[in-house]
Amino acid sequence: MKSKMYSTFAKQYDRAVQDNVYNAYLERPTLQSMLPEVDGLSVLDLGCGSGIYADYLLQQGAEKVTCVDASQDMVGLLTEKLAEQVDRGQVVSYAQDLSTGLPNEGDDSMDLVISPLMLHYIEDLNPLFSDVYRVLHTGGSFVFSTHHPFADFECTKSGNYFERELVQEEWNTVGEPVEVTFYRRSLTEITNALTENGLAITQLSEGKVSEEVKMMDPERYDYLSKNPNFLFVKCMKIG
Repeated sequence: MKSKMYSTFAKQYDRAVQDNVYNAYLERPTLQSMLPEVDGLSVLDLGCGSGIYADYLLQQGAEKVTCVDASQDMVGLLTEKLAEQVDRGQVVSYAQDLSTGLPNEGDDSMDLVISPLMLHYIEDLNPLFSDVYRVLHTGGSFVFSTHHPFADFECTKSGNYFERELVQEEWNTVGEPVEVTFYRRSLTEITNALTENGLAITQLSEGKVSEEVKMMDPERYDYLSKNPNFLFVKCMKIG
């Protein structure tokens, strides 16, 4: 699901998520805490954006990071920022609609797959989750974050929690309203898509906002301490 947020406003978005509350002080600390040791691993970053996670993974010792995003503008920012690692072959990046799966990636080629805040832009998770299973080594992990179903249910028009819905909102992430479109879905739909495609859930978290936010934005800290905003899931390819 394309948005001007990640194309027209790609550079503004990149600057905003470096240190905003939701990305820098809630999503990234939580997801990073769920990752296995990445030293020497081959990692696939789905919804790589401007390369914040790729840079982190390389700093943690990942051998190679393959970065995929629907936005060519985001991929361009990533390859510009990580040009040296691209030249050395440590980073491979390309633009692709991930709703079609991972046709460019080989079987049993990855030790770890991550997907930070991307899955809510995909209507049907099954093609992607099936390919995540295919490209992972046995024992490899899939760690992702997405919108929390409880939080997104506030956007429902049908009133049916179990019905997948297309949602349109305006976000002020980049300093001005930008329309964003995504899918609201139930926890059951997410977990069924994982287990039906061979992925065993090993950890689930609803995130914890960093203590630093208490001083930065007390009202936001109070809200995020009491209300779930994102869902974090870690899975393993058993066999």
